[in-house]
Amino acid sequence: MRPLIVIGNWKMNGSLASNQDWIKTVARGMESGMPSGRKYAVCPSFPYLPQCASLIKEYSLAFLNLGAQDASAHCSGAFTGEVAASMLKEVGCTYVIVGHSERRQTHHEADELVAAKALQVLDNDMTPVICVGETADERNSGRAEEIVCAQVAKQVSVLQDRLADCLIAYEPVWAIGTGKVASAQIAQDMHRAIRLQLAEFNEDVASHVGILYGGSVKPDNAVELFAMPDIDGGLVGGASLNPQDFLAICQA
Repeated sequence: MRPLIVIGNWKMNGSLASNQDWIKTVARGMESGMPSGRKYAVCPSFPYLPQCASLIKEYSLAFLNLGAQDASAHCSGAFTGEVAASMLKEVGCTYVIVGHSERRQTHHEADELVAAKALQVLDNDMTPVICVGETADERNSGRAEEIVCAQVAKQVSVLQDRLADCLIAYEPVWAIGTGKVASAQIAQDMHRAIRLQLAEFNEDVASHVGILYGGSVKPDNAVELFAMPDIDGGLVGGASLNPQDFLAICQA
């Protein structure tokens, strides 16, 4: 049985004060109990990782894990501005997002680089959250499944059996920060296509890999999305900035 996982991605938002308020509010909300068999994480910007790790420990948030928004494909060296996976592990990260659509678009990250980053995360005993997804043009041209499955196939070619220790996040690019939301059935259809693509490589891997939905998850659509058989949780962007919304999604 795959656990349901909810990961909040704050992107380039937050402050020392607002981070403390967020974690305090979430801690208070989680005191009343959370659904069993689920996992939760939050991914702040790099400068706030030590603060959030400390606050999670201070408030005894056993339910909440720490994650990072990216990692370098290199373990160390002359890579100014890069952050190694070993550094993220050292400050307490459990999850690391790689290949987010904003990284792919703004920084032109290709599938090969995403896989190399995922390997670094795995080598440091953390879970990579590998993002895949199609643009509006690709969906409108009828190539959505082809594009997404090709991205998954590239990860399979590099990571092989180690994919069993990864998460995949399907994030339709056209639904990120646009207010547009894929219907639960559209999301389920793509999640199913991803699982079938994985099954072509290894059915056991396909049955174990958690596939999260990452396209404008909100409290009012989380219940329907999470009820789908191949949707194993959410990678939550804007809604995760509001602690009450994040709690509502976690409890959906």
